[in-house]
Parts: sequence; C-alpha cells; structure tokens
Amino acid sequence: MTDAGSAAPVRIERDGDVAVVVLDKPPLNLFDEPVFAALEQVAAELVALTAPGRPDRARAVLVEARGRVVSGGVDVTAFRDIAEGPDPAQVGAALWARLLRVAQTVEDLPVPTVFAAHGLTLTAAFELALACDLLLAAERASFGLVEIVVGLTPSMGGPQRLAERAGPARAKELIFTGERYPAAVLERWGVVNRVLPDEGFAAAARDTASRLAAGPTVAHAATKRLVTTAVRHGARAADDITPQVSGPLFATTDLRGAVASFLEEGPGKATYGGR
Repeated sequence: MTDAGSAAPVRIERDGDVAVVVLDKPPLNLFDEPVFAALEQVAAELVALTAPGRPDRARAVLVEARGRVVSGGVDVTAFRDIAEGPDPAQVGAALWARLLRVAQTVEDLPVPTVFAAHGLTLTAAFELALACDLLLAAERASFGLVEIVVGLTPSMGGPQRLAERAGPARAKELIFTGERYPAAVLERWGVVNRVLPDEGFAAAARDTASRLAAGPTVAHAATKRLVTTAVRHGARAADDITPQVSGPLFATTDLRGAVASFLEEGPGKATYGGR
C-alpha cells in the first residue's frame, strides 16, 4: 500500500477503518499521465483493502486533496500529445477506457465512499467525486466540467453520473456552459450532498467517513447495490434483487448484535464490526 511518505501523486493513507485517498501534486493537483497511472494503482489497492473477510479491512473510503485547490483539472499538454500523435482517436479512446475503469472501480467498492472538496474542483477530479457515494463540499468550494475550452466533453463518466444526480437538463447546462458552479448551487441541484463550513472542513469530512466506517458494512453494501440498480434499471428491478441482497443480512453478526442491543438497551447503542 502506498504511504504518507511516498512521492506518488495519489496515495492511500489509513485513518483507523477509513482508507484515505490523497491527491497531492502541487501546486494545482493537475491530472496527467503519472496521476492517471497512480489512480489506477490506488483503485486496485482499494479493491483489495475493502474486500470482505480481510482482517484489516477498510470499511469506508475518503478522497481528499492537499493544497489550496482540489484540482485545476487535466494538464492540457496530455491532450495535445494525443491530438498531435499517431492515431489520436484510438489513443484518446484508450485513455477514456482507462479512466472509466477507475471511476467504475471506485463506484463499485463494497463500502461507503466520500469525496471531500475543500476548494476548486474541475474536470477529472469532479468526475471522480461523482463516482463516490457522498460529495461533501466546503462553503468556498466550486465545481466545473470545463472541457469545452479544449473542444472535449467530459469522458470519465461525469455527464452520465451528473445526470443521475441532477437530471439530464442540469447535466447538459453545466457541461454546455463550461461555467464554475458554487457548492451551494450544486447542493440545491442534488449533486453535492452537504455544504459544510470552511473552518474545520477537513476534520468534519474525516468524521463523516469515520461514522460511516463504524456502521453495518454489509448492510451499506446492500444499500449501494439496491440504489444503483433502481437508478439504472428501475425500482422494480431493485425489488427483484432485494430478497437475495437483503435476506443474507439476517445472518450477519452485525444484525444479530444490533437486534440484541435494541431489545436490551434501546435504539442507537449498537456497535458494528463489519461482519
């Protein structure tokens, strides 16, 4: 696993049961080939770290960034090199396929995922945020999918995941205009889950991730599967898989312990081990 002393522009640190993904490529955390490669490695590490049955399993994931901004976007020289190189269409398609696999891997992790945006969050970083379960933003944070400035459309899954959260009209507006949107606006649109005060934001985001990690991990995974199925295939499709997804929860140690705690001490006193 990558560690805090690593020079990798994206790395994983542990904070108890939380795997913290850190974007750290000063001064603007621009995405380029080293960042793309580091993201792929981190995504693979997260799959291993969150695997059920692992003794030191991470039970939540938090994505955060170092520096004044979350990310100024993609280093445009990466796009220039593709456009001016041989077979740009094929090379461009291969890049998007790589980055989509990263987004899908994060999205499919069997634990809650939280993205913490403390400042400006553009393009690929915003798309990564949309692949997470919860998007927390500081009051001063702003967001944009500004690929139109270089003649592109966001292609790391942003348009479709933005449409899931805010609807197709809002997704098209945000991308067509290429404007930067304040956190408060995107909270109203349902893109940002919560806007938190700038002061103490990083600690508040970690606290949120820690509280999710302390919950019933297997039940959280079931929730993720049901919600995703409903959004993409309809409520009846989610109904169809509910018995096979939720039935096994009765066999978990977490449920048995929580039920006993409820009956003996009342609600809210249970602790969970993620099994």
